[in-house]
Amino acid sequence: MKIIYILSILLTVLLSACSSPDSSTLLKTGDQIALTSDSVKLSVKVAGTGPVCIYLHGGPGQDFLSFEKMGGASLEKCLTMLYFDQRGSGHSQNAKNYSLERVVQDIEELRLKLGVEKVYLLSHSFGGVLAINYALKYPEHLTGIIMANTIAHFMNTNQMQEQIEYGYGLLKRDTTINETDFKKLMSSAALVRKKLSAAHLGYKYIANDVNTIIKMDSIENSYKRTSDFGMTLFMPLMDSTKVQKYPEYFKDYALLTSEIKIPTLIITGKDDHAVGPDYYKNYKFKNQKIVQLAGSHMLYYENNKAFTAAVCSFIK
Repeated sequence: MKIIYILSILLTVLLSACSSPDSSTLLKTGDQIALTSDSVKLSVKVAGTGPVCIYLHGGPGQDFLSFEKMGGASLEKCLTMLYFDQRGSGHSQNAKNYSLERVVQDIEELRLKLGVEKVYLLSHSFGGVLAINYALKYPEHLTGIIMANTIAHFMNTNQMQEQIEYGYGLLKRDTTINETDFKKLMSSAALVRKKLSAAHLGYKYIANDVNTIIKMDSIENSYKRTSDFGMTLFMPLMDSTKVQKYPEYFKDYALLTSEIKIPTLIITGKDDHAVGPDYYKNYKFKNQKIVQLAGSHMLYYENNKAFTAAVCSFIK
């Protein structure tokens, strides 16, 4: 009996240690490094006041800095923002494991390091895939979800068809794309992007003004950064001899949003041709609100006042 009693006490202590991080390990206001359970260093910044919100950047392989510097920081008046670069992105360390399960676990570990029971998630672009998967696995730790110009089916056929047609439209060549073969669509997309680049119109996919891209590039080129996460996913798409290690990222997660009951704000740009101006119609969250704003893929910068108002109103 005595041995069983001692083992019971030890188990209680261990479970307590796992569920309640030591206060000395908690994230604080400012820039810092968070170490994941598989020893990957993540670049993190905490700023603002109010409920905690974790920002999930796009890419994959982007970073949080341009979002923060180009309008994201305005959300700090109604939210405590936790910005972080995903593993193999921006200032964070490259990793051996980029599985969707592992990246979602990174988000959960950051919540634990914040020492809070519930958070909001704010996802942009590709970050929507991460937000949906976190919500499916950890709904009890979410107060709400903000899907800003997000995609839930990465590199899907309809999206690529629309991008190619839009690209040729910019070149004054109306074209209807009926091709459904993914590799052929990839080739067509690469060709039209090359033509747009030559005509100095490539920026139109994600911004209405070329100066927006110039500003973003100046921020991202101001420091040494990695995009290993993005390259790991993209290289097999560009080179047929390479095997895709993480096919789970390319599934249609919009189909699963009907299972999510958490309050969700969907912000979409009327001129967003990165994910498509009508892509938001694919979402079927049980408790969703849709806000359409004038602007493209970078509403947080192009239409910051309305973007901030929509988010802060949702929080209140």
